[in-house]
Amino acid sequence: MSEILCQWLNQELKVSQTVSPKSFAKAFSSGYLIGEVLHKFALQDDFADFSESRISSAKLNNFSRLEPTLHLLGVQFDQNVAHNIITEKPGAAMKLLYQLYIALQRKKKGVQTGVEMPTVQPLMSTKVQNMKSEAFRDQRLSRRRQNEIMAKIQAAIIQIPKPTSNRTLKTLDAQKLMKKKKEAEDVANEIKKFEALIKKDLQAKESASKTSLDTAGQTTTDLLNTYSDDDYIKKIQKRLEEDAFAREQREKRRRRLLMDQLIAHEAQEEAYREEQLINRLMRQSQQERRIAVQLMHVRHEKEVLWQNRIFREKQYEERRLKDFQDALDREAALARQAKIDFEEQALRDKEIHEQIAIERAQARYEKHYSICAEILDQILDLSTKVADYRLLTNNLIPYKLMHDWKELFFHGKPIYEQASLRHLPTKLSAEHLIELEKRNLLDNNDYEEYKNMVGEWALPEEMVENLPPSNNCILGHVIHRLIESSLPPQVESTVPELPSFAIKGCLLGKTFSGKTTALKALEKSFPIQVLSIDTLVQEAIQAFHDKESVSGAHGLQKAPEEKALPVRQESGEENQACTSSPRDVQDGSLAEALPKKEDKTRLDTDARKAAKAEEVVASDSFSELTVRAQLGAKSEKLLKKGKSISDILLVSIMVNAINQIPMYKGWILDGFPMTLNQAKLLEEALTGYNRNLIELEGKKSRTSTLAVDPTASKEVPLPPSAFDFVMLLDISDNSSLNRMNDIMAEAFSSETPLEDINQRVAAKNKDTDEDQNLRDQIQHRIVGFLDNWPSLEQWFTEPENILIKINAEVDKQSLCQKVKEMFMTEIMKKENKEPPHGNREPLQEGKGKKSETSLKRKGSPRGKSQLREGQHAVLAYLYDIRTGFQQFLRRPDHKQDFVSQWQADFNFLPDDLWDDEETKAELHQRVNDLRDRLWDICDARKEEAEQERLDIINESWLQDSTGIAMNHFFSLMQAELNRFQDTKRLLQDYYRAMECKIPMDDTKRFTRVPLVQLDSKDILESQLRIPLVPRRSISPESALSKPKTKSILKGKIDYTLESVELNFEADEKMVMDTWQQSSLAISHMVAAEIHQRLMEEEKENQPAETKEKLPQVAANKKVKKEPPPPPPPPKKKKEDKKGKGKSPPMAEAAPVVVPAEETEEVEVKNELKLRIKEEHLAALQFEEIATQFRLELIKVKALAFLEELVIKAVDVYRLMEKWLGERYLNEMASVEKLTGVARYHIETSTKIQNELYLDQEDFFINGDIKVFPDPPPPVRPPPVEKEENGTLTIEQLDNLRDQFLDIAPKGIIGNKAFADLLLDLVTLNLGTNNFPSSWMNLTQPELQELASLLVTNSESVDWRKFLLVVALPWPIPLEEELLETLQRFKALDAEQLGTVTYEQYKQAGLWFTGDEDIKIPENPLEPLPFNRQEHLIEFFFRLFANCEKDPPQLDYTQMLLYFACHPDSTEGVYRALSVAIGTHVFQPIEMPHPVAEKTSSFTDMSPIEEYPELEDNFMSEERELQEDGEEKEEEIPENANTEMISMQTLLQVFRGGNEVLDANRFASHQKLENIYLENFIKVFQDLGSKNLEPIEVAVLLKHPFIQDLISSYPDYKIPDVKIILQRSEHVQGSDEERSPSRLTEEKK
Repeated sequence: MSEILCQWLNQELKVSQTVSPKSFAKAFSSGYLIGEVLHKFALQDDFADFSESRISSAKLNNFSRLEPTLHLLGVQFDQNVAHNIITEKPGAAMKLLYQLYIALQRKKKGVQTGVEMPTVQPLMSTKVQNMKSEAFRDQRLSRRRQNEIMAKIQAAIIQIPKPTSNRTLKTLDAQKLMKKKKEAEDVANEIKKFEALIKKDLQAKESASKTSLDTAGQTTTDLLNTYSDDDYIKKIQKRLEEDAFAREQREKRRRRLLMDQLIAHEAQEEAYREEQLINRLMRQSQQERRIAVQLMHVRHEKEVLWQNRIFREKQYEERRLKDFQDALDREAALARQAKIDFEEQALRDKEIHEQIAIERAQARYEKHYSICAEILDQILDLSTKVADYRLLTNNLIPYKLMHDWKELFFHGKPIYEQASLRHLPTKLSAEHLIELEKRNLLDNNDYEEYKNMVGEWALPEEMVENLPPSNNCILGHVIHRLIESSLPPQVESTVPELPSFAIKGCLLGKTFSGKTTALKALEKSFPIQVLSIDTLVQEAIQAFHDKESVSGAHGLQKAPEEKALPVRQESGEENQACTSSPRDVQDGSLAEALPKKEDKTRLDTDARKAAKAEEVVASDSFSELTVRAQLGAKSEKLLKKGKSISDILLVSIMVNAINQIPMYKGWILDGFPMTLNQAKLLEEALTGYNRNLIELEGKKSRTSTLAVDPTASKEVPLPPSAFDFVMLLDISDNSSLNRMNDIMAEAFSSETPLEDINQRVAAKNKDTDEDQNLRDQIQHRIVGFLDNWPSLEQWFTEPENILIKINAEVDKQSLCQKVKEMFMTEIMKKENKEPPHGNREPLQEGKGKKSETSLKRKGSPRGKSQLREGQHAVLAYLYDIRTGFQQFLRRPDHKQDFVSQWQADFNFLPDDLWDDEETKAELHQRVNDLRDRLWDICDARKEEAEQERLDIINESWLQDSTGIAMNHFFSLMQAELNRFQDTKRLLQDYYRAMECKIPMDDTKRFTRVPLVQLDSKDILESQLRIPLVPRRSISPESALSKPKTKSILKGKIDYTLESVELNFEADEKMVMDTWQQSSLAISHMVAAEIHQRLMEEEKENQPAETKEKLPQVAANKKVKKEPPPPPPPPKKKKEDKKGKGKSPPMAEAAPVVVPAEETEEVEVKNELKLRIKEEHLAALQFEEIATQFRLELIKVKALAFLEELVIKAVDVYRLMEKWLGERYLNEMASVEKLTGVARYHIETSTKIQNELYLDQEDFFINGDIKVFPDPPPPVRPPPVEKEENGTLTIEQLDNLRDQFLDIAPKGIIGNKAFADLLLDLVTLNLGTNNFPSSWMNLTQPELQELASLLVTNSESVDWRKFLLVVALPWPIPLEEELLETLQRFKALDAEQLGTVTYEQYKQAGLWFTGDEDIKIPENPLEPLPFNRQEHLIEFFFRLFANCEKDPPQLDYTQMLLYFACHPDSTEGVYRALSVAIGTHVFQPIEMPHPVAEKTSSFTDMSPIEEYPELEDNFMSEERELQEDGEEKEEEIPENANTEMISMQTLLQVFRGGNEVLDANRFASHQKLENIYLENFIKVFQDLGSKNLEPIEVAVLLKHPFIQDLISSYPDYKIPDVKIILQRSEHVQGSDEERSPSRLTEEKK
């Protein structure tokens, strides 16, 4: 149905906006398109007033204009339908359009009649009314013609009898018509009268209003202003406006009703006139009347039938609409559910992807963390190793050790030893393998240093100048020719290499990144072939099913395969695998070889199936299939087993497809390769090169060898890649998931609508499996791409960067355009490239190449690892010697026992003998004896340490270490000697073969360098393969007798080390002898070779005479004795020898006639022999020089190594001697110190209380240990409080509290009684200490004045407030401190009783503490200072606590109300309100600030000197109030003073809640409290609290009574009592008598 409506709207009506089933509800939600549809049928003239906006007001305007037209057409439309369409409810707009469509189709066909149109149309335009009247007129005319025709037909066919007359019915009808006519006339007349009256009233009102408004307006406003306010006037005006508006609306409704009645009346009149016309026309004859009656009956029957049919069609229509609505509802419900399911699935996919991303990030983090942890462990190991060896070598680590550790660290090997390699087990563990790798690494590094003569084997300065050339060209040429003759000849390819401009590339990216879309666009625009691995695998499997054979496909495949051959040749293939014929490719050698390897690995698990598979492959029918069909068979076989297709098989399928493409046509791979293995296999298959093998060969070619390898005659660069470009469509994971969801949603919404909903659901269920597979695969595809892409990116960028990244998060057109641009760029690059064969260099022969005389044949010398390990052992052994000797020097002695015994005897001496001279002399003698005994112990320990040092020196470890090192260096000399002998034998055999002679059998054994015999065992010479030289160490006794030839010892001569020096000289001499022996052996071998060549030359030339032979022999012997000269002198000798050899034959051959040709041949042969001889001897002498240089380098390094080893040992021996001497001197000095202390105490006659401690070389007096106890210290007296400046002490305050508590337990006492009590205490103060001395001069008037300052009401005094005032000075609290203290008390009061115990009071604390900085006096007899604040805290608890309860309870709120007092009474009241409520109470802005006036007396005569803290606090607070007074409006927040206050809290603040029970004299005070209570009740009632509920503080503070009470309430003012005391002291100081008159004057 939706498709039909969309087709009708878009194609037939062509509305302004294209409508689709998905956007149906949204397009018609504004009502604009519905108005446009009606306007196209000329039913909506006010369409220009419609709005396309989607705001609510525009939508309401559109639908209000549509309502009458839709009602006119009979379409069901009300407020609910409009609301559903506006809110885009599914199916609402479609249902309305369907009804409108039916109605308009009926109107178009002329089915609709004028009777169906409603008569009431209040908002119908004139055009619609004219159309309706014309429709009525046409219907009447057609009806009349139809009635006439029917009457004629009935009259001609049927004669109907005349019906009986019914006059009664006619008269009744006539009467009814007349009655209706009269009623209509009456109504019309009434309407006219009513309209006339309304016009008159309106005119009168307008005239009256115009005249009266100007005159009476001012008077009325003045009256209203005098008797009422503006709000009342506004209400009246608003009421008048509403009444006027209501009258207008009533008039409009009345006129509308009259118009409707007029229209109905006109319709009745029209029907009446029509009936009269019919009656007039039927008056002609009786026959016509009968016919008319019959026609009326027929018409009536037709009307009934027509009405019934209309009713039935309405029922059918309603049923169809209901079914359609139900179907729409079901479809909408299913669509909503499907949409919800789809969104939930998309969210689940995103959550899964996020979880996978988190896991990948965690895995990367763990991997990175493990790598970092391993690196940190290695750094830590290196640091600890360096620290260990700094201890071993005294912060001097050898360069070689540090270099080895760095190499191990850089290669990721553990520095510490993991396992021992001395005794390797049969099965090596991982630790053993690591240690072997470490050893091989260090050995290779040592070998490279030795070979290149760098690092540890760097040349000394004296040998740099004599460095021989490093290249033996003759030997290199010899080896090069030998290798060339052993290898087969290399056939160069004759196929010309022609450049091909066919583009080759691949397009990679994640799933849904747009690869296929972009490649389709490229394929349309360019002549390229797109290859997709999925499609190729399917085609291969289909080819296998179709039995694609070679015969059928041979003609099609032959040409592409032949054309594919140059493509592979262009890629740079040079080996035999790439030059194979197309038949080899057709046979599928690449595709068949490697899958067989996979089958071999599976023979153990699936033997039968593998055997069957091999039979199938080997069958004739299978061999006749094409390569593609064979590959498809193998792929299907793997897929049927549930396994994935291997990379080799996939690459084979791809290569087979590439071979089918013509050479001139380019190709691009879609999403392949996907892994690094696939990329390697594909490149090897297309180019014939294995990049890893080429790199390995390049590394091998770069390594130094004896001669140049002919197989690497030229440096072949890395071959070009198999692709010209690789494009990556970069897209994020979320974008890929979103694209998948969009594609699935689009597929879901674009399904064709089915008539049966069940069929549609079934069709959807069929696709759910595919969607689920897609959803399941996309996560794995994304993860697989993320895992494989880093390695692929490195593969495509390292040799040559062919990777192009494109941002694929754009629309399709932009992506395709970007890909096309990049593709065109790559095509231009390929066309502009030069042919690869143009830049190739010619082959370089090995003869001119550099060749090194290295030890490659023999491998690395084994002696290096032993030297390295021996160096570690030497360092460790020297460290052990040092630490062991230090421990030996620290061995315990028994000196302390003697010292302790002497101290005990000294202190045990009686006190009366201390001053005796003889006793002192005896004590001095005892000290001398103790000193001598201690010195004897020190001498004995010194002798033992010297003997220990000599034993260490005389050990054989140094000789053994030097012997082992010498053997290692001798092994290096032997290796060089062996290399020279092998090279000599090689050159001898080569050149003898050049002369066509048989190689000689060398029966001589190789020269052996003797080694040092380390042990003293006797071994027969026949049992030794290597000769041994016995070694004898020189003893110290023999060392003294021998003369000193060389000294390596510096400074002072130490005879104990002479044996070490002599042994070193002997070892040095042995090294020199061995070097000379090896050098002479090489010289003798060269001389022997020369002599042999000369002897052979003499035998060949002629039978020489004895006279001529003797000089030659002598010359040869002379050559043997002399060292080999450089290469030029041998040439001269050879020339001389040649001349000598030639002259006798010439002399002998003179009489013999020889032909010219033979003489020329003989001369050529002789010349060739001479060149061979010269070349042989030059190569041999070059090797001799190089070997001699190497031997000399080994000798120099050996001597330096031995000298360094001996120096290290000598340094340790000297350090031991230094430690021994320093320790002996320190021990002697400590004994001297001990004797000095003892003699001092003897002379001063005092005991030694602390222990004397003599610890080896240290002496000190141990203050922690005392021999006898100290005397007890004196007891410090308790602190006592002193009177200061007339301040009452804590004791005096407690006495006053006790007396006041006995008289007035409630805290209120009469004014007169208070003054009398103070007078009694002042006058009777003798011996009681109730007041300070300054209070003793107070007279009765002054005491009365003091009482008047403390009066709370008319005749009462609060004695607690008096004690609080006279206890000053104490820290005055701020309001914030009071509130914080209150919160601490409430936090401890768990039961909210309002009281706390003493423990809780101490735990909460006040705003100050008693922890003052008390200075403790040095004199222990002086008392500590008195801590007044700490005692004040305790006194305040006793002052305010209720002692009648056990334990005493403190009302903390009442106490804090006392502390809320302030010099300003108003400020004190607000502080008290804040304490009572629990929060800060802000003062209203209107409140006056009588701070200056109230506190004038306090500020004028305040005791600044006595109470600076009080004055500072009060004055600072006043200054803050004055400074903040102007800005109080800004500081007070908006919600200030919103807390609630109750009657009980208010009475507690203003002392209204206390009960006065002390005596009858407080009756007046009782009366005053009752007055407060009544006033408070009245205040609460005035503020709207009838039942005395709590009210807001802000509201309470606005009441006049509360404001007056706050400004005049005196209880929270701190009186200044010190003024009276100061005045009395002043009067007392002037010695004037005080009189009552004088007192009154002072008061004034």
